[in-house]
Amino acid sequence: MLILAADTSLPIFSVALLRDRLLIGAVALEGRSSRNEKLLPAVDWLLSESGIDRHEIDLFAVTRGPGSFTGVRIGLATIQGLALALGKPICAMSTHEAIALGDENGEKIAVVDDAGRGEFYISRFEGHRETEAPHLAKERPASAMLTIEVGEFLQHGNVAGACARRAHQLAAANALDRYADVTPIYVRLAEAEVKLQQKNE
Repeated sequence: MLILAADTSLPIFSVALLRDRLLIGAVALEGRSSRNEKLLPAVDWLLSESGIDRHEIDLFAVTRGPGSFTGVRIGLATIQGLALALGKPICAMSTHEAIALGDENGEKIAVVDDAGRGEFYISRFEGHRETEAPHLAKERPASAMLTIEVGEFLQHGNVAGACARRAHQLAAANALDRYADVTPIYVRLAEAEVKLQQKNE
């Protein structure tokens, strides 16, 4: 299975191409203000350098945040457009799920990212599944579990590569239908905040 994945939710955006779990190529670029100008050229360059035509891609994978509001929308729209134009399936997951579960790791894991204003985006995973969806928190998780800091992961890992590996796992488990929702995580965060406010009134 040939998988093209992209992450545009973070300051370093990435694109990766995998055949099953074998990395064919990956690109990571600074993209805070220029994801929209760099994403498609990065995809085209990666496919060209790999000698692969986009029609050969079997599955498109993309992260849906948390992260940059604009970045998430650019990534989702671009990958969704490519998948739709080529009649291929799409696998959309949280950026945290890609980071935590992109490798075969069944440990208890917390993924933490700086959300600004003294807050953190936190999610938790155990046994190859999400146990707590990304949410805003005022404090970091207790140190009793393995914690992955998103900023540190970016220094040595490729989020799009992790996203593609997780998509491969999901395809092998026939679970892609649960990952067709391309709603950005920030929409889910806003919905949760409204419900919490209504509950407290």
